[in-house]
Amino acid sequence: MRAILCGANGAMGKLIDQILGDDCVGRVSIDGENGVPKTFEELGVVEADVIIDFSHHSAIADVLAYGKQTNTAVVVGTTGHTEEEKSLIYAASKEIPVFYAGNVSMGIAVLCRLVKQAAAFFPDADIEIVETHHTRKVDAPSGTALMLFNAVKAARPNAVANCGRSGEGKRTKDEVGIHALRLGNVVGIHEVHIHTGNQSLTLKHESGSRAMLADGAVAAARFMTGKPTGLYDMEDILG
Repeated sequence: MRAILCGANGAMGKLIDQILGDDCVGRVSIDGENGVPKTFEELGVVEADVIIDFSHHSAIADVLAYGKQTNTAVVVGTTGHTEEEKSLIYAASKEIPVFYAGNVSMGIAVLCRLVKQAAAFFPDADIEIVETHHTRKVDAPSGTALMLFNAVKAARPNAVANCGRSGEGKRTKDEVGIHALRLGNVVGIHEVHIHTGNQSLTLKHESGSRAMLADGAVAAARFMTGKPTGLYDMEDILG
């Protein structure tokens, strides 16, 4: 596999770079440090199988444009995309292979599957999602929390997200509360609470280090190598 790494000088980029080793054939970073090109235009055309983007969601247009220009698959590792940016991702997937997930951890992928099953097994249960991250995280709720909500919605099409519940009013039947905590240096904790009234089930995933995401990003990149045009996510990796 030959990979181009966008966001190469960032904390996640450096971890991914270490895992890729010689498989990293090109690097881009907006800061331009360490002699890394600032833009794809500066990088030029590089023969690669996949682009791994762990920069910032605002860079997605440039990443996708380069992917389409060079007919290269793209792994989107960033979160917090605007609706306009999401539409660019979906549109690009009709021209090139695109991997897009709120979290590239295999553990989170398994958690999503379990949440979907539990939501189906307990159709009348109340479900609440709580996510905890470090104080530097910008987007809330996290992309992972939204993945978990979508897992619930796959089993309950009428589910409605209530992010950061406040004000007066009783909890509705179809409501799924999503709550964001920002504490210290927490890498990531995601909990899904399911309560039927007479029993409760809590599904939880805790990230030990960001290396988990780096491993997942590289695994996604290897998965995407040689894939036909289309939109892929962690569920496709699980099979």
